[in-house]
Amino acid sequence: MPGVGFCLYLYVSCPAPLMPIVRQYALTIAMNTEFKLSEIRQIAITVSEVETALAFYRDVLGLTFLFRPSANLAFLSAGNVRIMLSTPQGAGTVGHNSILYFKVADIAATHAAILGRGAKNERNPQLAAKMPDHELWTGFVRDPDGNLVGLMEEKR
Repeated sequence: MPGVGFCLYLYVSCPAPLMPIVRQYALTIAMNTEFKLSEIRQIAITVSEVETALAFYRDVLGLTFLFRPSANLAFLSAGNVRIMLSTPQGAGTVGHNSILYFKVADIAATHAAILGRGAKNERNPQLAAKMPDHELWTGFVRDPDGNLVGLMEEKR
């Protein structure tokens, strides 16, 4: 299948009557062959105080601390996804982030351990969905800014 360079060549050298067809062809090729998204690598969480949030995500949830380039920015690791904690920098609102769901091996024990380390309980673990090959269990806690943090276990 021709690449973007070939499509650009067609677009530039095309006679005017064929331009709409070539333009659509070039857009279709460009959209379907390159520059696709793959996996999520980093998620930003807007917090009121990085120091407080860092203590929660590192010490209460147990995420691995990576680095802290400034007082208003810190990075942790959740498997292959990097978590960026940042104070509002023109985007995001404290306490109104998307829900992060963390996969756990034993939801009841993990939920209890996180509560024991100071997290605020939002909902105890419960069955969320019964799938053909497993049960999906979820439970929730809140971080210091009120962001919802989900725990999920696929019980087989």
